Amino acid sequence: MGAALDHHLLSPAQILGYLAFVLGVLSFLQKDDRRLKGAVAFQALTYALHFALLGSVTAAASSLVTLCRAVLALYTRARWVVALLLGATLALGLAFAHHPAAWLPIVASSIGTVAFFLLRGITMRVALLGATSLWLTNNLLLGSVGGTLLELIIAAVNATTIWRLWREQAQQDSIK
Repeated sequence: MGAALDHHLLSPAQILGYLAFVLGVLSFLQKDDRRLKGAVAFQALTYALHFALLGSVTAAASSLVTLCRAVLALYTRARWVVALLLGATLALGLAFAHHPAAWLPIVASSIGTVAFFLLRGITMRVALLGATSLWLTNNLLLGSVGGTLLELIIAAVNATTIWRLWREQAQQDSIK
């Protein structure tokens, strides 16, 4: 990680990072879980290409798992799918993570898998906020401009959406 990476602000890698940034922000503006998952799928594909161009195999592979996870989560919540995705993520980590920082996207992807399949609403978004912090650290280490901005904005947008959902839930509870 580091020396061989292209950090030019207008390199193809960084431009894909900017696109992932826009798609990611649009994803976490969604209050509907299905729309969130569908938008994350598009963002993950762009992110995978971005990380591949930056030379991070684990981040690219984790993004592809995120893509698969987001699509599968639209159609099933089966625990065997969770186990399959977590197993694939761990296998990718064992195969490609040759230093501790390379595990950041592996752990982030694992948290995201659990969140997308086993959690809903506010709880899902809180878990995704934890995964976001790991992706943020990864992106800072890689020199990903768009990715760093993406995770900072996703954290802010996701926190705002969590607050909006909590406020709506509190209002509904007060009506009962």
